[in-house]
Amino acid sequence: MHLRTRLKHLLLAGSALATVTASLPAAAVADSGDRQARPSDHGLSAVIRYTEYGIPHIVAKDYANLGFGTGWAQAADQICTLADGFLTVNGERSRYFGPDGAPDGSLSSATRNLSSDLYFRGVREAGTVEELLRTPAPAGPSRQLRELMRGWAAGYNAWLKQNPVTDPACKDAAWVRPVTELDVARRGFAVSVLGGQGRGVDGITAAQPSAAPASGTGAAQTPDPERAAAAARELFAADNADMGSNAVAFQGATTANGRGLLLGNPHYPWQGGRRFWQSQQTIPGELNVSGASLLGTTVVNIGFNDKVAWSHTVATGVTLNLHQLSLDPADPTAYLVDGKPERMTKRTVTVPVKGGESVTRTQWWTRYGPVVTGLGAQLPLPWSNTTAYALNDPNATNLRGSDTALGFGKARSTQDVLDTLRRVQGLPWVNTVAADAAGHTLFTQSQVLPRITDELAQRCSTPLGRATYPASGVAVLDGSRTDCALGSDPDAIQPGVFGPARMPVLRDAPYVENSNDSAWLTNADRPLTGYERVFGTIGTPRSLRTRGGVEDVAAMAARGRLTVADLQRQQFANRAPAGDLAAADAARACPSVLPDDQEACRVIGAWDRTVNTDSRGALLFDRFWRRFAGSVPLTEQWKVPFSAADPVRTPHTLNTSSPGFAKALTEAVAELRAAGIALDTPLGAHQFVVRNGARIPVSGGTEALGIWNKTEPVWNAAAGGYAEVAHGTSHVQAVGWDGGRCPVARTLLSYSQSSNPNSAHYSDQTELFSGERWVTSRFCERDIMRSPALKVVRVRG
Repeated sequence: MHLRTRLKHLLLAGSALATVTASLPAAAVADSGDRQARPSDHGLSAVIRYTEYGIPHIVAKDYANLGFGTGWAQAADQICTLADGFLTVNGERSRYFGPDGAPDGSLSSATRNLSSDLYFRGVREAGTVEELLRTPAPAGPSRQLRELMRGWAAGYNAWLKQNPVTDPACKDAAWVRPVTELDVARRGFAVSVLGGQGRGVDGITAAQPSAAPASGTGAAQTPDPERAAAAARELFAADNADMGSNAVAFQGATTANGRGLLLGNPHYPWQGGRRFWQSQQTIPGELNVSGASLLGTTVVNIGFNDKVAWSHTVATGVTLNLHQLSLDPADPTAYLVDGKPERMTKRTVTVPVKGGESVTRTQWWTRYGPVVTGLGAQLPLPWSNTTAYALNDPNATNLRGSDTALGFGKARSTQDVLDTLRRVQGLPWVNTVAADAAGHTLFTQSQVLPRITDELAQRCSTPLGRATYPASGVAVLDGSRTDCALGSDPDAIQPGVFGPARMPVLRDAPYVENSNDSAWLTNADRPLTGYERVFGTIGTPRSLRTRGGVEDVAAMAARGRLTVADLQRQQFANRAPAGDLAAADAARACPSVLPDDQEACRVIGAWDRTVNTDSRGALLFDRFWRRFAGSVPLTEQWKVPFSAADPVRTPHTLNTSSPGFAKALTEAVAELRAAGIALDTPLGAHQFVVRNGARIPVSGGTEALGIWNKTEPVWNAAAGGYAEVAHGTSHVQAVGWDGGRCPVARTLLSYSQSSNPNSAHYSDQTELFSGERWVTSRFCERDIMRSPALKVVRVRG
C-alpha cells in the first residue's frame, strides 16, 4: 500500500485504529497511561504513535488536527512547564507566586515577577498580538500557522480536561488552566522579542520621567560612552549567554556517498520554558518532518525530512537599537523631532498581587518603541530632564518565526530553505545551517534586524552610539531627526529591517560551520565579508569554541568519506582547545607559582586535555581557566597575538608571566580544596544532574574552554562546590541520506522528553547522554511500526 494511502487509512476512526493496534500486545495499548485519550466534544483528532524514549509520531489530516495532536502530546510531557509559561505571557505570575519571585528567564530577562507581569500585561492590554494575528500574510502569520495554533490550544485543553496532572511541580495548582489560540500566539511573540524588548523588560517597566527641574543636572546623568561600550559588549557576548549552539553541514564532495551531512548541537537551558521537545509531524501528502520544537511552539524548529536537514545557532546580529530622545524642556514626557514636540503615549498597567493590593505602573511609548532605562544590569540608560532612550525592536511586529520552520519542514533542498527565508523573513535571533540529500550545503544569517547601515550609524550616532556601535553593534541614533530614520529595503517584508539581499550567505562550501561567532569564518577558506556591523564583526578574534570547531570540521572535510558516524564522534570528542593551547605551558610554569604544591602541577600536566566524565585534571584546569580568561584581557593572555591572516591558530602561547596567571592558578587550587574536591577527581564526579535522587554524570565543558559539547554546571562555593548542570547541549541531531526513502538520523535530547519525575521519560535520554549513546530515529512508516516500544493512541477533542 502506498505510504500516503496507508497513513490516510490510519486516520480513519475506529476500525483503522483497531487494525493498527491489533498486532501489538494488549498491554502496549492499555499501558499508555495518561496518554490514552477519552472522547470529548471539540471535533479535532490525531493519531500518535509513541516509539522508544517517548518520542511521538503525530499523524493528522490537516493543520488544525496536527496542532491538536502536538498540543496534546506536549501537554502530556510538559504540562507544568507549559502552564508556567502561559502564566508569564498573561502577566499573572505576581498573582500566584508573589511580586518578588523570579521567573525562570525563558520568556524575557525580567528579574522579578512584577516587572515580567507589567511588561506582558502591557502587551496584552495594548492588543499587540491580536493586531499581529490580524495582519495578512506574508507580513502576518499564514492561515496554516493560525490553524496549527488553534489546534494546539484545543489539544492542550483536551489533555488537561481528560487527564490528571501528576507532576508535583503543579499538581492541583489553580494556575494550570485551559488556553486559547491567542495564548499560543503570545508565547510565540515572547520568543520573537527575546533579543529585543525581552532584554529590556526591567528597564521598560521601571522607566519614569525625571523629577528634577528643567534647570537641574540631568545632562550629567548621560552614560559614560566608554563604560557603556564595555557594558554593551558584555551584554551581547556569546560566552555569557545561556543560549548558544554549534552546527556544521558537509557538502557531498566530502562524504562517503556524495550526499550531504548535518550535525546540529544547540546549547539551551536544561530547565524551564526554553527546553526542546521531540516529535514527528505528518499530514499525508503535505508535510512529514521530524525534530525538536521549543515548548509551546506548534512546529518543528530544528529538524529534518527525507531530503533536507537544518539546525540553528544563536547569531551575532543585534536585534535592537536605541534612539536617544531630546526632551521638551517644558515636558519630560514629550520629545523633539525636527524641532517639534511629540508627546509620549502613556500605558497604565495594573497587576494583581498575591496577598496584597494590585500594583499599578505607567509605561511610556514613543514612535520608536518603549522608553527604557537600562538593558539588563550592565547598561543603564537614565531618563533625565533632557534625555531619554527608546528601544526599537523590529521583531515586535514579527510573528512569522513558525511559518519559517513550517517552510523548512516542507523543503526538498537547501535552495528551498533559502527561498523560505527570503519569502517569510521570520527568524529573529538565529543563523541557519542546512544540508540536503543532493549534497548541497547552506549557511545564512537571515535575521530580522533593524536596518542599521554603517553609513547611518556614522551619520546619526550620538556620542554614546559612537562608542557602543563599533564595540557591540548596538546603535544609539539621534531620535530628534527624521533623516535618521531606519528606512526600508525594497525586498524587505516590513519597513525598518534589512532585506534578504543584505544577509550573509554561503552556499555549497565543503563545510559550513558556526559556533556563535559572526558569519566571517563560516568556512576558513571562504570568509564572508561585506555585511554591516550590526550583523557582527569581520577580522576579529574568534572564540576558542569557533577555533576548535573550525579546526575539527576542516580536518574532517579534508579527510573526506564522511558518514553519520563521524558526526557522532565529533559530538562527543570532548576535546578542550584551551587545554591543547595552554595546559602544557601552565604545567611548566606551575612550579614557580606553587613551589610547595607538586600535586597541582602534576595534575595539570597529566590531564588528557579532554572533558570526558573520567578525565582527571579537567576540574582544576576549568576552575583556573575561568578565572584567567575572565580577568585577563585577551591581548595579555597570549604571547603570540591575534592575526586576521591566521584566525584559527592565533592567538597562542600562554603568557605565564602575566600577573593574572599566578593569581588564577593559586586561587583555583585553593577553591577546589576549600570545597573538599581532590584536584585529580574525575570530571563526572562533580559535573552531573540529579534524577529521582540519582546522580547522572555528564561530559562536556564550558564556553571558555572551547568545548563543542558545551556543558555548564553551576559553581556554588557556599554549598561545597558544584551544583547541577544548568544549560548546554540540548537536542542533537546527526543526519545524512543513503539514497533510500528514509534519512539516516541519530538524535539525542540531553535532558529527556518530560520534566515530570513520575514519567518514564524523565531521565532515559539523560542516561543515554551520560553514556554518549544515541537514539536511532524512526522516520519512515516501516521503522515506526517495527518499534518494540510502540504505543498507538487516537486522541480526540
